[in-house]
Amino acid sequence: MNKVIGISPVMHELATYVSRAGKKPLPKPIAEKTKHHVLDTLAAMVSGSRLPPGEKAISFIKTQGGTAEATVIGSRLVTSAINAAHANGMLAHADETDDSHAPSLTHPGCGIVPAALAMSEREQSNGNAFLRAVALGYDVGCRTTMALHAYDFREAGHSTHSFGPMFGAAVAAGSLAGLKYDQVRHLLSYTAQQASGVSCWMRDAEHIEKAFDFGGMPARNGTAAAAMVAHGFTGVEDVFSGERNFFVAYDETRPSAKRPSPNALSRISAPRSRS
Repeated sequence: MNKVIGISPVMHELATYVSRAGKKPLPKPIAEKTKHHVLDTLAAMVSGSRLPPGEKAISFIKTQGGTAEATVIGSRLVTSAINAAHANGMLAHADETDDSHAPSLTHPGCGIVPAALAMSEREQSNGNAFLRAVALGYDVGCRTTMALHAYDFREAGHSTHSFGPMFGAAVAAGSLAGLKYDQVRHLLSYTAQQASGVSCWMRDAEHIEKAFDFGGMPARNGTAAAAMVAHGFTGVEDVFSGERNFFVAYDETRPSAKRPSPNALSRISAPRSRS
């Protein structure tokens, strides 16, 4: 265990990594790859703003008001970071031109990039901080569903496309909000409490709920978690270990070889590519 009582080595390593990532320069190839994913997602938002999921998202957010913190792409609307992340996430997955990652069964960009955009506007962050946050989000988000054994997790009825991007969106937004080590642990707990989604999205013929499940909900919830913790909300110190933890909740009584493994979260790597 870590020196802090009740904190597992996995949580210690992950929270340390997330809290420091905003100040650690990206290697040039990773920065370049991250830019490609950002541009890809922005293009998806622009095209999505003129499709039914995007139009519904924009018209809904217009009714919500909110402090002027961030922009909704394809509109003149400036609203709260949480609302902007919600709308832009739906825009990003409206026509399914957003990126994807097969091993984690996620579309990372539509959840992570909108959250990072919204929080970077709110915090007036520079471009380097934004790119580092996006790369961090891709790394942690993809690893989340891989740690849950993505394909088995989907077969059990869960939506990998909601879970992974939600954690990715949260750490990206949390990095831009400047959350410290203790705050990151609380951020992950608030994210775990909001992590949800069932794979019946496959039956959504009009693609509006699917755009919410893949992009809008993960971006909104991750941004909300970061904003709440930045405001001073505290929470469970280690949601990934101990009694009734996140991985126990999603064990699904599978054989031990297929059980979720939090250790996968501690093996940090580069951002994922489109597959």
